[in-house]
Amino acid sequence: MDINLLWIPLLPFLGFLINGMLGNRFGNKFVNAIACGLPILSFAISYAAWSRLISEGTELHWNGFPWIWIEGLVEIPFALHLDGIAAVMCMVITGVGSLIHLYSIGYMKGDPGYHRYFAYLNLFTTFMLILVLGDNLLLMFIGWEGVGLCSYLLIGFWYEEDANCAAGKKAFIMNRVGDFAFLLGIFLCLAHFGSLDMSTLTDATAISALSAETLSVPLLGSVSVISMIVLLLFIGATGKSAQIPLYVWLPDAMAGPTPVSALIHAATMVTSGVYLCCRLMPLFEAAPAILAIIAGIGACTALLAALIAFGQNDIKKVLAYSTVSQLGYMFFAIGVGAFSAAFFHVVTHAFFKALLFLGSGSVIHAMHHEQDMRKMGGLRKQLPFTHLTFLIGTLAIAGVPPLAGFFSKDEILFAGYQQGFLMGVDSAALFWGISFLTAGMTAFYMIRCVALTFWGESRVDSSLEGKVHEPGGWIGFALFMLAVASIVGGFLNVPEFLGGHATLGHFTGLHGSAASHGAAASFSPEDLHAAEWKSMFLSLAVAGSGLLLAYYCYGKGHALRTRFTGSGVGRWLGRLSHRKFYVDEFYATVFVRPFETISHLLFILIDRILIDGILVSGSALLTRGLGNWFRKMQTGFIPGYLLTFGCGVLLLIYMMLSLIQQGGAQ
Repeated sequence: MDINLLWIPLLPFLGFLINGMLGNRFGNKFVNAIACGLPILSFAISYAAWSRLISEGTELHWNGFPWIWIEGLVEIPFALHLDGIAAVMCMVITGVGSLIHLYSIGYMKGDPGYHRYFAYLNLFTTFMLILVLGDNLLLMFIGWEGVGLCSYLLIGFWYEEDANCAAGKKAFIMNRVGDFAFLLGIFLCLAHFGSLDMSTLTDATAISALSAETLSVPLLGSVSVISMIVLLLFIGATGKSAQIPLYVWLPDAMAGPTPVSALIHAATMVTSGVYLCCRLMPLFEAAPAILAIIAGIGACTALLAALIAFGQNDIKKVLAYSTVSQLGYMFFAIGVGAFSAAFFHVVTHAFFKALLFLGSGSVIHAMHHEQDMRKMGGLRKQLPFTHLTFLIGTLAIAGVPPLAGFFSKDEILFAGYQQGFLMGVDSAALFWGISFLTAGMTAFYMIRCVALTFWGESRVDSSLEGKVHEPGGWIGFALFMLAVASIVGGFLNVPEFLGGHATLGHFTGLHGSAASHGAAASFSPEDLHAAEWKSMFLSLAVAGSGLLLAYYCYGKGHALRTRFTGSGVGRWLGRLSHRKFYVDEFYATVFVRPFETISHLLFILIDRILIDGILVSGSALLTRGLGNWFRKMQTGFIPGYLLTFGCGVLLLIYMMLSLIQQGGAQ
């Protein structure tokens, strides 16, 4: 069977066009059929392509057409390519994305912008699929920019409120910072590789040929071309995937509808930076100094976001910072060379994070859009199914076996342990310690979230007590499917020391990274397996400690929590965490307000004074003055007109006689 890859992104794009133009005319049932049916068809084609890839072992191409072509300089085709990593991502995007579309039928019921919402959702899916399938960096960049645009449209979907519009603009502008670096990286690739094709950028011979070339960079001095390209691409990834210092837009993205939060945080956008690094694995491995920076930024982001999550009372904000923290884990894995572990965590994270966000949406829907966990409590009685699925997602993200998060997070921690302690890389050991500590913190703040929302005595407003009920319908179906995926998803890549075959890693081609080869060459399989068991028990111990401590503080009793929060240090730390370490205020003081002041001054000087005052108003005043002067000549007095006419005739006669005399003299 011939599979045309173009249909995978084209089907949801058709959904965007149809619903955007006709959805408001034909009603919600028509919108539902188009908006949900076409991504499901896209999932079916992705599954067929994945099956063919497994059975035949042949990567799929759609060559398309010449896109940008300058003879002798550059040739960039519009082409799609599906290999192992792209096939898995397409299945995650269309699979989880389709469930989010179905969930939205119940969640967005009655919204006046119903058809517009689903049109944007389809467009979001389209651009993410283009990003994943693009056979060159420029086409990937088109998808990259497209998901940024869609995030702006969906975060600010309820644009009637200024805060939602501000959140959309914040996401859009902060992503432009990273995107500028990504664009510079693309230019460098084109200048030095002579091509933007993925096959060229990951070719060992081409990378080796450039390894000795350097650039003179202001402030940095002489830097290798490969390192500079990797650094710029990573800065681009920090914007999309919310790493220090460009992470502050992601928590504000909660302003949009909850299914949008699930789509951004789980199936699309924020994982695109990790995907970029994994897609260009050979290129990144050629810049070990930059990988060390990536590991450090990832570990520090994971820790900072976890500390902030401790002090949040908005259920969606807790999940938002947990996303930032988990993305930090993924970049830590990339930094220590564990690309397979990073990509595996992308997949499992999509399952349990979508489950958690949609579970929070079920709570918010039942609570009539209340998001403050301090006004909840005891909801497991009214929302038993939501409580069960949310708890499954919580245990998965905490790394409890045999749920999905256990396998992927343990693989990341072992990769750091391996490089830090077995291979003696001091920085990796430090960053492993940070990530190890963060694993316990993740378990703590997620159980806190469950306890404040579902356990204990009810703090629900009396006016809502009798109205809280389980949503059911498509909402319940999506939660069930994601709960199943969160339970079994980890078995996609069971490590060899547990009797598995690291199936996902081998299928995507990421298992054979240079770091894993180096460890395999230096240590016997028995030593590596012993280290894996040790790392696994350590990660289980720290996760279990976090779970038990949180249960003791929030689930069973409150004495320890009350004693800590009542102390001076506890109050100070709580305020610091709740205010997000004042990073937003710092950015506002150092960047936002000075730029606002400068832009306001330029507005007054250039727009108001120069353009409006001099060019526009000045030209109008000049025209009006000339008009007034000429108007005085139109008096309506006929003898005056005759006198003027006569003077004009005499002037013409005089000029003609003068010309005749000059001609005769010559």
